[in-house]
Formats: sequence, C-alpha cells, structure tokens
Amino acid sequence: MLDHMELRIFTEPQQGATYDDLLAVARRAEETGYDAFFRSDHYLRMGSVSGQPGPTDAWTTLAGLARDTRTIRLGTLMSAATFRLPGPLAITVAQVDQMSGGRVELGIGTGWYAEEHEAYGIPFPSLGERFDRLEEQLAVITGLWRTPVGENFDFAGRYYPVTGSPALPKPVQQPGPPILLGGMGPRRTPRLAARYADEFNLPFASLADSAAQFERVRAACAAIDRDPAELMWSNALVLCCGRDDAEVARRAAAIGREPAELRENGLAGTPAEVVDTIGRYAGIGSRRLYLQVLDLADLDHLDLVATEVMPQL
Repeated sequence: MLDHMELRIFTEPQQGATYDDLLAVARRAEETGYDAFFRSDHYLRMGSVSGQPGPTDAWTTLAGLARDTRTIRLGTLMSAATFRLPGPLAITVAQVDQMSGGRVELGIGTGWYAEEHEAYGIPFPSLGERFDRLEEQLAVITGLWRTPVGENFDFAGRYYPVTGSPALPKPVQQPGPPILLGGMGPRRTPRLAARYADEFNLPFASLADSAAQFERVRAACAAIDRDPAELMWSNALVLCCGRDDAEVARRAAAIGREPAELRENGLAGTPAEVVDTIGRYAGIGSRRLYLQVLDLADLDHLDLVATEVMPQL
C-alpha cells in the first residue's frame, strides 16, 4: 500500500464535449469514489480534433454540476485570469460554492493560449503583464472573500482598483474555496504560490522537474515564514490504463497517442504499472493526482482505475 494518494478526474472539454458528456463523467467519478471532477478552462480546441460541438464555459459547467452532483468536489485546472475580471470571478465562484454546498476549488493561472484569445476577442497582454494581472486578481479575490461581513474592501491596484466594495456574496467555505496555482515558472510562480495557494499543481511534468519545482516553492514559502506543509502538492498526468497491453493500445489509439510515449510521460499501462508510477510521484511528495481523461465516452476507464488502482492507494 502507498502513502495515501487522492485521485481526481480532469477533463479537457475544449476538445469537444457537451454539458451532458461532462455530467456523465462527473457522476461516474462520484459514484466510483474519485475525490473530485475538474475541467480545463479553454475556449478553443488544441491539435487536429474538430472540437465539435464546441467548447463549454468552465464556470457555467461547474454551476450546473453543483446542482447535478451531491458529494464530489469541483474545480478548474486552471481558469485563465485573462478571461474574467477578479470581482465578478469572486462572485461567480462564491455563488457556485453556495450552489454546491461548499465543494468548489479555484485553480487560476495567467492564461497562455494566444489563439483562443484571438478566436474569441479576448485581450492577451505580454507574459509580464499577465503575471502582474494574476497577482492583482489573487489579491482582489481573496480580499473580497476574507473581508468580514458588514465591512468594505478596497484595493489600490494598477489594473483592478477596487473602492468601497461590500465584498459580497461570501462563499460557504471559509475563508474561501481552496486556491490552486501551478506551473513551471522559476521565480514568480513559486512566490505567488507561497503567498496565495492552498495547493500547488504541476501538469504533465516529469518526476525530476516536479521535484525541482516543488523545492522552489518550498524555498519561497520559507522566505515568507510559511510552513510548506500547509500546501497540498499535486500533479496532473494523462491517463491510459488497460487490463492488458491490447486494452492499453486501444485506449492510446482512441486519443491519438502511442502506448510507449504514454508510459514514459503519463499514467499508462496495466493497473500494476499505474500503481508503480503513482508510487514514484508519491515519493517526491505529491499527494494528489489529476487523471486527465481525454476519451469522455469511455466510462469503463474510470471504473477500471476505481476497482484495480484506487484500493492500492
């Protein structure tokens, strides 16, 4: 048995999914014991897929799931700060937290996919400015949530100045829903994580790269006298599990990938191989894995991991 490792399901609906597709996955994940259902926050497909019938909005989806599920936690990896103003985003997330009975988590990042901004008329400033804006967004969102009821919130921001806000509504979770930050940025990412994150997540990163970035974040925590043990450490990896090599190959082909490449870079192979890979991530301090499920119609994939992998964690 491994040290406890939580498994969460992570979807990429910009590749083409309806709300009902996502609901089916979220409900199966809930029924089979996964800790959470997360989705990306993107408006444009990636790669050669058609993207039909088109993207769905992340927070609209999570609002629906808040009412259509009962126990599973819900969140984003990662909402793009470029898509939304921080005041309205704080309201939206607080409302979905209320709608779900306190099951929501906010993953947020700078935004990076230039083409989706062009495709839907969203301004896309330079990377430095995007980091500046993300830092202000985090200050505004957490400030609004944490302001005591009956008091006002002010923030002298360059991009998002706030004056006399009643800072309502409040989320169910106090002082607010968990905030996830992540990525491989060497300086500003660790600093922001140390200050604002409840969880630090690395998507599709090798063991060596993950260990090195975790260490940078721990150092950034030490620099502001924060205990790194307060942070949840997590990774996201593409999932391709099969009962035997033939099933692994079939699932790899369904998502346009090669089994050997997935075994090297993802969470792939038989249940025993998957448990072994999970153990290596646990060994560098990761305590939560987001399993990127790309074939949303293959609910048996979730069942297999729930019955053959989860009991060994």
